[in-house]
Amino acid sequence: MKFKFKEQNKEGKLVEGLAESLDKFSLAREIRERGGTPLSIKEIGLKEVGFSMDIKIFNRVSLSEKIMFTNNLSGMLSAGLSLTRALSVLEKQTTNKYFKSILNGLIEGITKGDTLSAGMKKFPKVFSGVFISMVHSGEESGGLPNTLKEIGVTLKKTYDLNRKIKGAMIYPSVIVFAIFAIGVLMMIYVVPTLTKTFVDIGVPLPATTQFIIFISDTLSQHFPIFALFIAVLVGLGIGISKFSITKRYFDLFILKLPVLGTLIREMNTARTARTLSSLLSSGVDLSKALSITEEVLQNVHYKELIHGSVISIEKGISLSSAFKEHTNLYPVMVGEMIEVGEETGKLSQMLIDIADFYENEVDNKTKNLSTIIEPVLMIFIGVAVGFFCYSYDKAYVLSYG
Repeated sequence: MKFKFKEQNKEGKLVEGLAESLDKFSLAREIRERGGTPLSIKEIGLKEVGFSMDIKIFNRVSLSEKIMFTNNLSGMLSAGLSLTRALSVLEKQTTNKYFKSILNGLIEGITKGDTLSAGMKKFPKVFSGVFISMVHSGEESGGLPNTLKEIGVTLKKTYDLNRKIKGAMIYPSVIVFAIFAIGVLMMIYVVPTLTKTFVDIGVPLPATTQFIIFISDTLSQHFPIFALFIAVLVGLGIGISKFSITKRYFDLFILKLPVLGTLIREMNTARTARTLSSLLSSGVDLSKALSITEEVLQNVHYKELIHGSVISIEKGISLSSAFKEHTNLYPVMVGEMIEVGEETGKLSQMLIDIADFYENEVDNKTKNLSTIIEPVLMIFIGVAVGFFCYSYDKAYVLSYG
C-alpha cells in the first residue's frame, strides 16, 4: 500500500513524502526507528490519484531538471553544506511532485546510513547506470562535488545534442504533414468535382485516373475508416519495430538512409565516446564502463558491438581493434584515435576529443539539414503534382478529343 506521510525528523525539520508499507502502523514504526516522529499518515487511494499528475504515465523527471539538480547539488556541496541539507534545499525548490518524492526518498536513505548512489539505485528510471556509477566513484574518491559537476556537463552535452536533432526534424515534419493534409483535402473536395464531369460524359478513363478517383471516393465516403486504418497501420509499425527480430532490420534500415543514416552514426559515436570518457575519468574500470555504455545506446547494432568489446577486452584484446573492425558503425578515425589513447595512456582525454569532434559534426549537419531536405521535398511534390496533372490531362483528351 502507498501512503503520504508527514514527519518531524531527528533534526527537528518537517519532512513530507510518499512511502510504501503494509499498513499505517508499519510505516509509523519505520519512521520512529529512524529517529523521526510521525505527524500524519494518509493512504493514497484511487480517488486521490484520479487524473492528477501522480499517475505513473506523468511520473517523469526531465533532462533539464537533472542538469539543474546535479549543478546545484555540486555547488552546495562545494560550499560546505551537508548532503542531507543540500538535498532538502533542492526538495523544497523543485515543483515536480514526482521528483520531490524521490528526493525525500534519497534523504530518508542517507539518514539511515545509505550512500547517495545506493539511494539512486532505487530509482533506475530517473538515474541512469552512468549517473549512479559516476556518483559511486565520486563517493569512493572523496570528490563527489567535482563528479557531480562532470555529470552535469555530460548531461548538458546530451541535452544539447538531442535538442539539435529534434529541432532539425521540425521543419521537414511540418512540411510533410502540410503536404499530406493538402493532398487529403484535394481528394475530398477538388477531385470529386472533376470526376463528376468525366462520369457525365461516359468515356472510359485511364488506369491512373481511376486510381486517383478510387482514393478520392475512399477518403470522401469512408474517411473515419481510412483514418482508423492509418492509425492502426502506424501503431502496428511502431509495435513491430519494438520486437528484437524486427528491431534489428529497422535499426539497420535507419543506418542505411542517405542523410539521416550518417547523422545517426555520428550521434551514436559522440554518445559512446562522451559516456565512456565520463565513466573512465570518474575511475570506473573499462569493462564496467563499456557495459554501462551499452545500456545508454538505443540502436541494437551498436549495443551488440559494445557487448562484443567487453568480451574481447576480457580476453586481452584492445578496445581499438573492436572499433577498427566495425567501420560501418564507427568512422575509421575513431578506432585510430582510441589506439593512440591506449598507447599514450590518455584514453579518456582522446574520447573527449572524439565526442567534441562528432558533436560539432552533428551540429553542422543539423543546421544544413533543412537545406538538404528541401530539394527532396520539392521533387516529391513535383512528382505528385505531375502524376495528378498527367492523369487528368489524359482523361480530358479521351473525353473531348
